[in-house]
Amino acid sequence: MQYAALFDLDGVIIDSESRYTVFWDGIEHIFPTGIPDFAMAIKGTNLTSILSNYAEQSVRDDIVARLQEFELNMELPLYPGAVEFLDSLSEAGVARALVTSSADDKMEVLWKRHPRLRDCFEAVVTGSMVKKSKPNPEGYLTAAKLLGFDPSDCFVFEDSIQGLQAGRASGATVIALSTTNPRSVVARYSDLVLDGIGGFTVAEMIGLKENISR
Repeated sequence: MQYAALFDLDGVIIDSESRYTVFWDGIEHIFPTGIPDFAMAIKGTNLTSILSNYAEQSVRDDIVARLQEFELNMELPLYPGAVEFLDSLSEAGVARALVTSSADDKMEVLWKRHPRLRDCFEAVVTGSMVKKSKPNPEGYLTAAKLLGFDPSDCFVFEDSIQGLQAGRASGATVIALSTTNPRSVVARYSDLVLDGIGGFTVAEMIGLKENISR
């Protein structure tokens, strides 16, 4: 049986979610939403959806400019063991795709910082490639199609609630990372919870699918 693994980026492959929390908290003076923990509420959502749902037209260009500058200079550290796990999937013949709400400009920065990472994925779906942001499953369905897999034969690795909901709605087996939200929270939306993908094995991943199918 062949499988595909579909990965979110922030909070799964790179340790960046706390940095985005700092960014959104830092522009509250020009972008007051009145929503408690707004930065947490929008995790997994692309910028287009954030602006259209929450921002007045008069401040949108300013927010975009600030975010672009922030992402150009932000740290993008890889989680320990992330590349090694991706390599093990490749060696086992598991197809791999990245599904992120990130903008294309940020992805160019990421590839320059970590050129080795680009080769770890056979397909990349960014925020500009989908019409509907997470929790809509469009991104994961698109990735599965690009790889030539039925979603039921895919694993989704996610950390945000909206991303987990998207993975679940796609029909994939969902593996949650407790890097952004507590284990007790993400467990409600997933088939398995990990503290991180470092140390996780292909055998454990496939075993999860087999146990669910029984």
